[in-house]
Amino acid sequence: MIRVLLADDQSLVRAGFRALLDAQPDIEVAGEAADGEEALSRVRELRPDVVLMDIRMPRLDGLAATRRITEDERLGGVKVVMLTTFELDEYVFEALRAGASGFLVKDTEPDELLRAVRAVVAGDALLSPGVTRRLIAEFASRSKAPAGGSGLGELTEREREVMALVGIGLSNDEIARRLVVSPLTAKTHVSRTMVKLGARDRAQLVVLAYESGLVRPGWLG
Repeated sequence: MIRVLLADDQSLVRAGFRALLDAQPDIEVAGEAADGEEALSRVRELRPDVVLMDIRMPRLDGLAATRRITEDERLGGVKVVMLTTFELDEYVFEALRAGASGFLVKDTEPDELLRAVRAVVAGDALLSPGVTRRLIAEFASRSKAPAGGSGLGELTEREREVMALVGIGLSNDEIARRLVVSPLTAKTHVSRTMVKLGARDRAQLVVLAYESGLVRPGWLG
């Protein structure tokens, strides 16, 4: 059973998500929170598998709450999915940097929401390749250039290559075709890279690829 915490200051939004999630045989809503402080308290109390976290909330915003959750080693198994009104919300990239596993727009289709919750628990990517590319292109140009290649010394050349492809938004199948290997081999390289770098999930690997300088959209060409 996948246990979900709903954190949103709009009770109608929480009610809609609860009705959808509780109707699934493998998902249950463990609790709700109306602001970031309450969300943090409820996460520590309930230890849910997934938190659906609104970015803009009173008292403590979703971004700060997410950072506190992901920095707490005792909450290492909790995945945070940010909820936003717009696909390119200005805080989305910061949320991923803070440790969120991905994000969803609030008007997403019900089936997509359910797939997202299950994907995050399984450790799969929640960001679609197209969204990943747009996010990086949008926000990389606003930040200072990182030190090239820093922190990647433990990676093999193939792992660095795979990480760069993840960073530009390629899926495992696309990576496999690019490198002429099987999708399983591509997935294995991605997983090993995440382990070596201590990345919580694929979304964090995208952020690390950018921050290390391995991927540098906004400064090239």
